[in-house]
Amino acid sequence: MGAISDSRIIQLCTYQNMIDPFLRYQVSKIMSPVFANNRRVISYGLSSFGYDMRLANQFKLFTNRYPGVIDPKDFNSLEYYEFESDDPIVIPPNAFALARSVEYFRIPTNVVGIVLGKSTYARCGLVANITALEPGWEGHLTLELSNTAPLPLKVYPNEGIAQAIFFEGEQCLTSYADKHGKYQGQTGITLPKV
Repeated sequence: MGAISDSRIIQLCTYQNMIDPFLRYQVSKIMSPVFANNRRVISYGLSSFGYDMRLANQFKLFTNRYPGVIDPKDFNSLEYYEFESDDPIVIPPNAFALARSVEYFRIPTNVVGIVLGKSTYARCGLVANITALEPGWEGHLTLELSNTAPLPLKVYPNEGIAQAIFFEGEQCLTSYADKHGKYQGQTGITLPKV
């Protein structure tokens, strides 16, 4: 099993619709009809050995309005303030937010994806904790974003947030879909389930 290159990712997206929407190139600036200069963005799209996904405009920002303990088996959805924004949002210092990818993934049963945060954000103190993209899983990826910096941190919707690196191997015996995984087909931001 090895990491797959851009040419193989293009094949999987063309013939198996692995990533939707899929960009066959990497965007790092946007041409602006209003401004004389191009607007730089945090890159997204196809890279040499991966795909840089974008941050959607839906967020759930963790609050401390309710004292107690966060319990993944008995999760209180009131712990989050939910909102949408096409403008940059600010994550307070030492705070946590949930978001989702713009892209919808359909992982083939002989592929697994590992997702890592983008270095631009990591160098500012943002930790993007994302679980593996299991063989047979499909859905929008829920992103866990933690600001470890001592200052507020901006994140930009519709720009790059994390990179998926894909590995291809033999067909698995039991896929995520076969197990009827609890996060199968998720859309929007999905809270913890047991």
